[in-house]
Amino acid sequence: MFYVILVLALLALILGPNLWVKYVLSSHHKTIESMPGTGGELAIHLLQQYDLEAVKVEKSTKDDDHYSPSENAVRLSPEVFDGKSLSAVAVAAHEVGHAIQFNRKEPVSFLREKYLGKAAKVQEWGIYILMALPLVGAVFRIPHLMLLTALIGIVTMLSSVLLYAAILPEEWDASFNKALPILEKGGYVPERHLPAIQKILTACALTYVAAALADILRLWRWIHLLR
Repeated sequence: MFYVILVLALLALILGPNLWVKYVLSSHHKTIESMPGTGGELAIHLLQQYDLEAVKVEKSTKDDDHYSPSENAVRLSPEVFDGKSLSAVAVAAHEVGHAIQFNRKEPVSFLREKYLGKAAKVQEWGIYILMALPLVGAVFRIPHLMLLTALIGIVTMLSSVLLYAAILPEEWDASFNKALPILEKGGYVPERHLPAIQKILTACALTYVAAALADILRLWRWIHLLR
């Protein structure tokens, strides 16, 4: 019974944040006809307001909302770009917040450059090591190979989570020092909806970390495959 509770607790820790983020975003995607514009229109308007006309606003693929510093482009998924919902407005404002950070060269904007690539590299090298271990184990007859494989996988994934967590100040700034004041003071969202907007912006800020935690489950698929 203890082990069942432990496994359930670990699953809640690993999957809980990602499921919560997805739930919050999806639960506020209902169209509000009285909304003055779509997420894409709001993004264009805000960039003009902040004299950032050089920043492009593009429609991307489903569930792909991000700001690309290298191409200076805010990319919004169809449900955000064309949507007139609380999630569409909040996500668009969050990504514009990133555009403001990078174009002003604010200190938080350097966190992504410093840590995001490293997080991806850690995951990539971890997978290479996991793939190589069976061959190395067969050649050198390493004892407890599966335990070593699991340990390396866990360390790799947790390292990746910590690197994503290092980017949180940038995400938090985009949500609560940029997007929320913009939406609140600009009157883009009625006051009664602000609590929901705050939840959505929290979900936006936690997206990277939540996804990195969920990726830990990929470790068990790799171990199962290697076995």
